[in-house]
Amino acid sequence: MATVCALALTVALLLPLTQPPTRDTDTATAGQGVTRVTQAKAEDCENPQDQSLSPSGGSGDGTPTVDAIKAREDRRLIVGVDTNSYRWGYLDPNNPSGELEGFDIDLVHRITGDILGDRDAVQFKAIPTSRRVEAIQKGEVDMVVRTMTINCSRLKDVAFSAPYFVTGQQVLAPKMSAITGYDKSLAGKKVCSAKGSTAYDNLEEGRKNGDLPDSTDIRTTVPNQLDCLVKLQLGEVDAVVTDGALAASQAAQDPAVELKGGLFTDEYYGVAMKRGSDDLVRQVNRTLENYIEDGGWKASYEKWLHPTMDQGDKESASATPPEARYK
Repeated sequence: MATVCALALTVALLLPLTQPPTRDTDTATAGQGVTRVTQAKAEDCENPQDQSLSPSGGSGDGTPTVDAIKAREDRRLIVGVDTNSYRWGYLDPNNPSGELEGFDIDLVHRITGDILGDRDAVQFKAIPTSRRVEAIQKGEVDMVVRTMTINCSRLKDVAFSAPYFVTGQQVLAPKMSAITGYDKSLAGKKVCSAKGSTAYDNLEEGRKNGDLPDSTDIRTTVPNQLDCLVKLQLGEVDAVVTDGALAASQAAQDPAVELKGGLFTDEYYGVAMKRGSDDLVRQVNRTLENYIEDGGWKASYEKWLHPTMDQGDKESASATPPEARYK
């Protein structure tokens, strides 16, 4: 019976609710009642979101990476994505086409169209949170567009575009829980995060610097951050820490959970690519600039994220695309 219940919960998780629940938590108010921290530090650079290359523009440096993509026999861009994050990258069982959809998926189609002239000339690969960097380094994908935070540690392993979204870490817990956020209320609680995520890095740092009680149990990690929600539903953990944007989407999937407290970090999502693929990075940054300027970014936000992130007439801070600054 327990196995059946677990399967039922997992299946239910994949079915988006048509009426997202209302919540009192204001995702636009970052860090209310908690101390905001910067990126959890094994990091030795400042403003990692500002370390990308300027957009392409006829510099004459050549485009070997982009040319190799165009020269493929099947002429497709290979992109690592999420397939189970509601409104970011997921399969909607109510969509008869069976195609992936969401905010990140829209961006992939735009990048693909700019590179290959056909927005659908893309091969999607489902990549777990824990394998995003490895998949890029091994050449399994040309890029990863998967709610991936730009930070100094990752810049040593992959190249990033300019940021295309800004959010922060937040706590997700049952509505009836006494947990109030990233604070002392997590004493003695089991907290889940994704392996290789900035959420885990921040939890580990919080334990070291005293932002979290020593008794907070952060040992539960999973390959995909959505697996934490399943564990929360099964009562195996007391809380989840993940990006606020993802947490808002998860709260929309399950009316029994809600965001607790405010954002306690600054997180900038970027498109990750192999180090040395400078021409591809510049091309993606050109696409991002145009995508924002022509209203494509805003239209995608309104379609996918407005229902879960904005509170009535009050926009989330994430409703405005981050300004690009290049090194």
